[in-house]
Amino acid sequence: MNASTRATVAGLILMTGLACAATGGGLRGGTEAPRWVGTWACGPQLTEPGNNPPPPGLRGNTLRQIVYTSIGGRRLRLRLSNEFGDGPVTMRAVHVATSTGGDAIDAGTDRALAFSGAGAVTIPPGQAVWSDAFDFALAPQTRLAVTIGFGGVPGGVTGHPGSRTTSYLAAGDAVASPSLPAAATTDHWYYITGVDVIADARAAALVTLGDSLTDGRGSTTNGHDRWPDNLSRRLRANAATAQVAVLNLGIGGNAVVAGGLGPTATQRFTRDVLGQSGVRWLIVFEGVNDICGAGGGQQAADDLITAYSQLIDLAHARGVRVYGATLTPIGGSHYDSTEHEAARQTVNTWIRTSGRFDAVIDLDVAVGDPDKPATLLAAHDSGDHLHLNATGYEHVADAVGLALFVQ
Repeated sequence: MNASTRATVAGLILMTGLACAATGGGLRGGTEAPRWVGTWACGPQLTEPGNNPPPPGLRGNTLRQIVYTSIGGRRLRLRLSNEFGDGPVTMRAVHVATSTGGDAIDAGTDRALAFSGAGAVTIPPGQAVWSDAFDFALAPQTRLAVTIGFGGVPGGVTGHPGSRTTSYLAAGDAVASPSLPAAATTDHWYYITGVDVIADARAAALVTLGDSLTDGRGSTTNGHDRWPDNLSRRLRANAATAQVAVLNLGIGGNAVVAGGLGPTATQRFTRDVLGQSGVRWLIVFEGVNDICGAGGGQQAADDLITAYSQLIDLAHARGVRVYGATLTPIGGSHYDSTEHEAARQTVNTWIRTSGRFDAVIDLDVAVGDPDKPATLLAAHDSGDHLHLNATGYEHVADAVGLALFVQ
């Protein structure tokens, strides 16, 4: 492990220790009173200039965004983040309603949210806020519309570029409008980072930590067919796992240790994994951008193995079970090289044989071509030989054993 990796891991341990002290540790399972559990989340980052909101922009205007929840509930709260802002953001009003498709909502479900009793909220740079708890009849697998009327907005926008859902940006104040027919559209999320529900002791959350393969590149926009979405539907259809929420914390282009887009997995682990409400399980499916990026290869493979071990220890200290997913094939992609393939094999061998994970999910085998193991099976390939298509993401979800989530 090089000096940079050691420094990153040391800082992570310090941050996690502080977080554990503040929260009193993780779940002990099975005997808790009703509590908050995440039903939807995403990993925020500083939005790149090319992914910023289109005209007319956020300032003084209305943004309606759609999220796809997992478990249901009757009392909710919404998390908003200005973590990457270079100034405060003001939201004059925030509403939640059931989406009826596109820019339309069921007006009968529309709820205006409050923040410490006030209808408006200003979030300082580097901070996040929860709304006050509110009553809302949220069914499982709901398309939930979050509509924000903005005041002032900083130059640095906190967002999640890989939303795979369409957002609607209308001029002026239209927060309570049943539809936004003249709205500009953009396939990104801004400022929204989590929805929690009050759930009983049977409910708990699974976090999927990953890169663009978890974020869903190659899936269907507005189709909600990323592999965590498909897994969520499988869990919901099985009586023993119907109360397992799935929180997709994939970030496109993300790396575990160094490089990539957005905060690395080690940098965001406390926020995006341990900071989720009711987390009990974690699937780690990330590392290809480390071994195939600048400075990758075998050294990156060694650093990944060290980082995985540290993340496992941190999660175990909070009572979170950790499942390791092998890295899927890269043959024929722009990442393909002898060195990169050797590093991928090094990482996958360690995941399979080290015994460090609580279980192994062998996605390499699940979506690879049995006749050409270094490449994706053609039926699962989005066309770039790296990312999966909707069929491939369904196959990934099917490869995850549901029995992992009854322990």
